[in-house]
Amino acid sequence: MDNVASQVTEEQTSTVVSEPETTGSSIEEKLDDQTGDVPAATDSASVAEDVLEDDDDIEDMSQFEDLFEQSLKTFREGEILQGTVVGVDRDYVMVDVGYKSEGLIRLREFQDDDGTVTVKPGDTVEVLLERWSSDDSTLMLSHSKALRKQVWEDVVRAFEAEEPVKGTVISRVKGGLSVRIGDRKSGIIAFLPFSQIDLRPLREPESLVGTELECAILKCNRKRENIVVSRRAILEKDRATKRAETLKTLEEGQEREGIVKNITDYGVFVDLGGIDGLLHITDISWGRIEHPSKLFKVGDTIKVKVLSYEPETEKVSLGIKQLTEDPWARAEEKYPVGARVTGKVVSLTDYGAFIELEEGVEGLVHVSEMSWTKRIRRPSQIVSVGDQVEAVVLKVDLENKRISLGLKQIEPNPWDLIEERYPQGTVIEGKVKNVTEFGLFIGIEEGIDGLVHISDLSWSKRIKHPSELFKKGQSIQAVVLNIDKEKERFSLGVKQLHPDPWESAPERYPVGSMVTGKITNVTDFGIFVELEEGVEGLVHVSEIGPGKVKTPVGQYEPGEEISAKVIHVAPIERRIGLSLKRIAEDEERSYYEEYSSSGKGATTLGSLLQEELVQQSLAKSKENKDESAD
Repeated sequence: MDNVASQVTEEQTSTVVSEPETTGSSIEEKLDDQTGDVPAATDSASVAEDVLEDDDDIEDMSQFEDLFEQSLKTFREGEILQGTVVGVDRDYVMVDVGYKSEGLIRLREFQDDDGTVTVKPGDTVEVLLERWSSDDSTLMLSHSKALRKQVWEDVVRAFEAEEPVKGTVISRVKGGLSVRIGDRKSGIIAFLPFSQIDLRPLREPESLVGTELECAILKCNRKRENIVVSRRAILEKDRATKRAETLKTLEEGQEREGIVKNITDYGVFVDLGGIDGLLHITDISWGRIEHPSKLFKVGDTIKVKVLSYEPETEKVSLGIKQLTEDPWARAEEKYPVGARVTGKVVSLTDYGAFIELEEGVEGLVHVSEMSWTKRIRRPSQIVSVGDQVEAVVLKVDLENKRISLGLKQIEPNPWDLIEERYPQGTVIEGKVKNVTEFGLFIGIEEGIDGLVHISDLSWSKRIKHPSELFKKGQSIQAVVLNIDKEKERFSLGVKQLHPDPWESAPERYPVGSMVTGKITNVTDFGIFVELEEGVEGLVHVSEIGPGKVKTPVGQYEPGEEISAKVIHVAPIERRIGLSLKRIAEDEERSYYEEYSSSGKGATTLGSLLQEELVQQSLAKSKENKDESAD
C-alpha cells in the first residue's frame, strides 16, 4: 500500500514540479492554475485502475482496495493530518496531505528564533486543516495549531488519568508562576499558584524561571483554555513514599545523607527522605559560625548525624560537628600553661579579644593582659579582627571550655627592670603628660609614667590644684620616692628636691626668740603670721594681750607686719606658736627687775602692794602660757 500511495502522491504533485517556473511566480500562483473538484468515487476508482495498469508491482487485490479506500478520503476542518513537505517558498511551505492539490502553511510556523527554516522537502509533518474549499481545491493548513491541539489532547488525557505533566516556567505573574506545557510555538500556558510551588514557601519564586517542572493538573477547562497545575502535589506524593521508608530505619546515632531544604538564622532544615531534621547552628561546627548560609545553600547534599528522634512528634535533631572529635578533649594536652600559641582574632569585646587557636577552641586575651605599660581601654587599640597574633597560655579551664591568654607575656616585663634602673632617691627629668586634681603624671619611659602626688609638690605651700604650678608638656625634675612592681606604681616627688624647711625650724626659730612677719589671715581663734615662704606661725587669741580677748577680728588686718615671741615649735606637726602679750610681760618684768636692783624704791605699804600686783600678773601669764602650750 505504501508503494501505491507514494506513486499516487508523485502523480498528484508532478504537475507542480514539472511545470516550468516563471520569474516571480509563487506557490499560490501555481495553485491557481490547478482547478477541479474533489474526485468522486467513480473517478477515484478509474484513477486507481490507471495506476494499477502502469504499475506492475501491484499484484494482489488487497493493495488495490487500500488505494481505492484512500481515494475516497474526505476532509474535515479541524482535522489533524500527516503531510509531506513538497516545497518551500518565501512565504509558505507547501504540504501534500493526499489531496489533489497541496496545502499551504505560513513559513513563520517553521522558523526558529533566528529565522532559520526548520523543514525541507520530503519531511513529514503533522498539520491541522484550517480551511478547505472544494470550489477552488485549496487547503489552508497549520502546523503549530496541529501541535497545540495535540498538546491539549495530551493534557486532557493526563488530567483524566491523574498523570503528571512537564512544563517550563516562563515568568512570574500575579499570585504565582506561568508555566508552558509543550514547545515555545505550540505550547499552552498553565497557572502555578505560589502555594503549589513547593512544600514550603519560596523566598524567590522567580528563581525557577527557565526550569522544567513536573506538575499535577488540578483544573483543566479546554473551552476557557484554563489550566491550574501543582508541583507541591507531586512533591507531597513523593515525600510520603520516601517518608514511610525513612521512618522504618531512622534511629538516633545514625549517620545519614540529606538535602538542604531551607536555611534560617538559627539553623538548616535537612530532608532525610520525606522527613525534615533541624541542624541547629550550634551543632554545625565546633568553631564559630557567622550564618549557616556561609556554609550551605539550598540543594546541597550533606552528611549528618541523628542526635535525637521523637517518633511521637517526628522531630529530628541533627548535627555535623558530632561527626568529629570534640577539640576540647585534648586542649589541655595541646595548650599547656606557659606555651606560646598562634591564632586568629575572631571577636572583640569591651573586656578583651577572642583568639581562635583551632576550629572550636578559642582563648580570651583580657585587656589587662595586652600590655605591660599601656593603659588599654579598648582591645581595638592593640588588635583587629582577622589579625594573626602570638600569645602565651595563662590558664586552661576544661570544665568551662575556657583558655586565658596573654599578649604582653610575649615580651619581658619592663617593671622587672625598672627598680634597678631607678633606685629610690634618683633624680629624673621628664615631661608632664597629664595634670589631675590629685597630682601630675610624668613620662619616665615608653609606657611608664610616674605620679607626683599633690602632697609632694611643695613642703609648705597650700596647693588647691596642681595646675597652679605646672602645665601639661612642661619639663620638670622629680625624685624617685617608691616603686611598687606588683601594683605597677612609680611614685615621684618634687618638693623632695629641696630640704624640708620645717626640719630646721627649731634652730631657726628657737623658743623665746623674737620674729617679725606679715599677717596672712585673721580668725576668731587667732592670727596667722608668715615668717617665711611656706612657714607660718599662729598667735592664739589667748596670746594677744593682757586680759581676756574675745576675737582679734577687727583689731588686726591681713598684710600688717607685726612682731611676736616664739613660745612653741613642733616641726613634725609643722606648727609654731607665737605670742604678743609675752613681749609686754617681758618688758614689764625687765622694768621691775631693773627697778628693784637700783635700790631706789622705799619699802612702803604702797610699794609692797605694787609688788604683789606684779607677782599676780606674772603668775597669771605663766598659767596662760601653760594653757597655750597644752
